[in-house]
Amino acid sequence: MTDFEKRNVIAQWAFDTRPVLLRFHLWLEDVEVERAQADPVSSHSFTPRGITRCLAVTAAATALGTKLFGGHGEGKGKDKQGYNQAKKAADAISAYVMSEGLWHLTRTLPENHAIMVSLGEGLMPKAGETPEMGANPLLGFGRVYARPEVARTVDRRVRRLLNEPGHTFAHFHGWLKERGITIWGAAVDTLECTSRFAEGQATGPMTVFHLFDSPLRVARPYESYMGCLTVPRRVCEAAERSAVLLDYRTPRAQVAEAIEATYPGVERKNIHVWTLAGKSRVKRLGQLWEEWKATGCHLVEDGWKAPSGHAVFTDSGTYAPTFLVGSWKDAGGATHVFLCDGYAATAEAMQASSLSEVLDVDASMAMFSPSFELPCAQEAKLMQLDPKAPDFGAQVKALHGGKELSPAQVASYVEAIEEARASNMPTGRHVLHADDFLPEKDWRVLSCVGYMSDDPYTGAPGIEKVGEGVYKVTTLLATREASARITFTFRFMEPLAQARHVFSPLLVRFLSGVDHRTRPVKISDSGRIRNELQTMLSQALEHDGENIIVHWDRIDERVMPRDKQLAIRDVLEWYKANHPVWFEWLKL
Repeated sequence: MTDFEKRNVIAQWAFDTRPVLLRFHLWLEDVEVERAQADPVSSHSFTPRGITRCLAVTAAATALGTKLFGGHGEGKGKDKQGYNQAKKAADAISAYVMSEGLWHLTRTLPENHAIMVSLGEGLMPKAGETPEMGANPLLGFGRVYARPEVARTVDRRVRRLLNEPGHTFAHFHGWLKERGITIWGAAVDTLECTSRFAEGQATGPMTVFHLFDSPLRVARPYESYMGCLTVPRRVCEAAERSAVLLDYRTPRAQVAEAIEATYPGVERKNIHVWTLAGKSRVKRLGQLWEEWKATGCHLVEDGWKAPSGHAVFTDSGTYAPTFLVGSWKDAGGATHVFLCDGYAATAEAMQASSLSEVLDVDASMAMFSPSFELPCAQEAKLMQLDPKAPDFGAQVKALHGGKELSPAQVASYVEAIEEARASNMPTGRHVLHADDFLPEKDWRVLSCVGYMSDDPYTGAPGIEKVGEGVYKVTTLLATREASARITFTFRFMEPLAQARHVFSPLLVRFLSGVDHRTRPVKISDSGRIRNELQTMLSQALEHDGENIIVHWDRIDERVMPRDKQLAIRDVLEWYKANHPVWFEWLKL
C-alpha cells in the first residue's frame, strides 16, 4: 500500500466513524486491518459499513477509556469493600463509554431500526461473592438505541413487556414487525474479567459486544448461569457418523473418544480441557473435573502456555477461551486439541455459543440455577423440574442425594425456575443452542471485541502507549463468514486530565469533586443523567410511563455507600429544582 493509499484508508475510516471519534474527542492517526479473507467484514455483515466500523471504534474506545480512567489495578491489596468499589468504578466507566458510543453511532441507523440490549452481564453476584458484589453498573435489558422517534416507540413497548400481565415477547416482537420496525438485539459485557482488571492483571480484561439481526427471546432482565461445552465442529460430525449424540449431557469419556476418532493419533495428554477453577467451584465442577481426569485428558491449569506463548488463567473469563477451541501441531508435529467445558454467566454463554458458525465449533448449553450446591449434571436436571409439582421438594431432595433441605432452600429453587420462565428463557429443553435464544432460526451475528490487556487465546495485544496521548488499541470483528483484527492508533485531542472528563459519567464527575452548581448546564445533561441512573442504579428505579422514580431505600449501602447516595440525591434535587422542565421525568 502506497502512502497515498494509506492516507485514503485512514480518511475513510475517520469519515465513517466520526460520530464516535467526535464524541470521545479522539483523532484517528492510523488504522491497520488484518483480514482472514480478501474482502471487508462489512461485506458479510447485516449492518451497513458505517455502523460496522462505528461498532469497532466503540469497542476500542470502551477498552481505551476503561483501561486509562477506570482504575486499572486500584483494587489490588484493598479490603473487600475497597476491592468491590474498585470493580464498580471500572464497570461504571465501561458501561458509560459503551452506552455513549452506541447512542452516537445509532444516529446514523436506518430510520426504522433500533438496537436493544437483550442480555447484559453484571447484575448478579458470582461464586464466592457477597450479594452486593453483583449489583454492578451495566447495560441491561431493555436499553434502546435508535433515532429519537423510533427509540420512544420501542421504549413504550418494552415498558408494556415488563409491566403488563399477559403482554408476551411474541406480542412485543410481532407488534414491532407489523409496523416495520427492525430490532437488533445485543448481548453485552462491557468489562469482561472485572476482577482481573481491578487487580491489575496483565492478561484478560476486554470489552465484548455481540449484535444480532433480531432481539433475543428474553422478556425481562435475566442473569444466571449456563452449563457450556464447546468442541471443534469436526468432533461432533465424527460423533454423528458413529451414531453418537455429542452435547452438554454426553459422558466426557465419549467426548474424548470422539476427539480421538476425529484426530487419529492424538494423545489424551494433548487434549486440553479448559474449565473455571477455584475452591468456590468445587461443588459445581468437582465431579466434572474428576470425569475428565479419569479419561487421561489434560485439565488446563493456571499458567499453562497457549500457542500464543501467553499463560492462560482459569479464575474467570469464560468467553475468550472459545477462540482457541480447535487443533494445532506443536514443534514436534504432535497434534493438540483444545475445548471448553463447565459453565458461564448467561450473557457470556450466549455470546460464546453464537460464535459457533464464526469459529467452526459446536457449543451446547444447559440452564443452571444461581446456587452452587449441586454438580453440573444435577443442575441441568434441576432447572427442568416443574415447581408446581406436588412432589417438587422430593425431586429436589433426590437430586441432592437424599439430603434434607430447608423450606428456604426449596423456595430458592422454585424462584430460580419461575424467574427463568417469566423471562422467557428457553426452559423445557435439556440442551440449548444459540438458535433457542432467537425468534428466527435464520439469524446473523456481528461480534465486536476490544482488548484492554493481552489475550492468551488469540494472541491479540492489549492497549499500548506509543507516545504522549497516543495509544494503539486492538479490536476483533467477526461474522459467520468473515473476521478481521483491526488496530487503531488514537490521539487524545486534550490532555489526559481533561480527557478523563470526556470518558466519565456526569454523576461520577460530581462524586469526584466537580461542582454541579458552577458547571455550565446543557440540555443534554437530562438525557445523560437518565442514562447513568439506569446504568448505575437500575435496582432502585421504577419506570412509570415516561417518568423514572428513584427509590433510595432499595439501594444497599454495601453497594453504594451512604455518603455517595446523599451526594447523588443532592445533585438530582438541584437539577430538579433549577431545571424542572428538562428534568420533568425525574421523580424523587
